[in-house]
Amino acid sequence: MKKCVIIMNPESGKKKKIKSYQDFYDILRKYGYDTEIIFTKAKGDAENIVQSLDRNVDLVISGGGDGTLNEIVTGNMKREKKLIIAPLPLGSTNDVGNMYGLDKSIFENLEIILQGKAKNVDICFINDTPFVYVACFGDYIDLAYATPRSLKKRYGKIAYILYGIKQLRNKINSYDIKYRVDGVEYEGTYSFIFISNSSRIAGQPDVYYDVKLNDNMFEVALANIKTKKEMLKMLVLASTMDVKDIPNIRYFQTDHFEIDFLNAPKTSWCIDGEEYKATQMSYVFRVEQSMKMLVPKENIKKLFDE
Repeated sequence: MKKCVIIMNPESGKKKKIKSYQDFYDILRKYGYDTEIIFTKAKGDAENIVQSLDRNVDLVISGGGDGTLNEIVTGNMKREKKLIIAPLPLGSTNDVGNMYGLDKSIFENLEIILQGKAKNVDICFINDTPFVYVACFGDYIDLAYATPRSLKKRYGKIAYILYGIKQLRNKINSYDIKYRVDGVEYEGTYSFIFISNSSRIAGQPDVYYDVKLNDNMFEVALANIKTKKEMLKMLVLASTMDVKDIPNIRYFQTDHFEIDFLNAPKTSWCIDGEEYKATQMSYVFRVEQSMKMLVPKENIKKLFDE
C-alpha cells in the first residue's frame, strides 16, 4: 500500500469536531493508503516532522490551519526529495483550503483531496523563508497572529474582529521605501504591503480574479492608507472588485521584488498568518516551483495553467 502521514495540529480550531480518528484510517485505506497520524506539540514541530520523514512517504496531509501548512511546506522545501503535500483545513481561517474549494466537513474534505490531482505549485520566499500564499506588512496585520488562541478556538473568524476592535485606537503608520521590480527602481510612501500567490487573503475570497498558482509569478500590492476611514473604504472595495483595479493601489505581477525601508519598521511581517520576526531594513522576494500539492479537481482550471 501507499504511505500517508497526517501531521495534526491539536490546537487547531476544528480539532474538537473530530469524534473518531479511526475515520481517517478507514477513508485513507479505501484510497490505498496505510496511514500514520503524528500530533505536533509545539511551534515548529510540523517543520521538523516533515523533514525527518522517510523518502518513501507518498503523501503528507497538513491537518491544521494555514500556519501548520506553512511549517510543513517550509520543512518540505528543506528536503532533498520533496514530498507531495495536501491541506486539510482545521484552523479558524483556512485561506488556502477555502481557495482550493475545501469548505465542507472534515471528512468530506479528506475525500475531495484524495480524489484530487497532484500539481506543481509556486512557493514564494521572503529572503530565504518560504511562504505558501501571503506575506504582508502594516498596522493591524498582527491580528492574524496576535489574536489569542483561546478566542480563535471559541469564536473562529469572529475572534479577529473582537480582538481588532480593541486595536482601533492605534494610528496608521506609513513608511518611505525604495523598491525594485524586474530591475526597475521605484520609491514612495506606503502603509500596507502585500506579496501574495492566492485569490483569497484574510478570509476575503476573489481578492484577485485571475491568480494562477503555477505561473512562476506572484502579486504585489502597495497602498498608502492614512486614516481608519480610508482603510474601511479600501476593505469594502476589496470585497467588490479585483485589488489591482482599486484606485491608489500600486500593483505588480513579478517573479522578483526587492524592498528597502528608509525608516525603521514598527511592526513585523506576517507570513501565512504567523509572525515573521526580522530586524533588517531590506527584503528580497522570489518564487520557485519545486514541490507538488494534491489539490481538489474542482478548481484546477481556475487556479492553474494547464
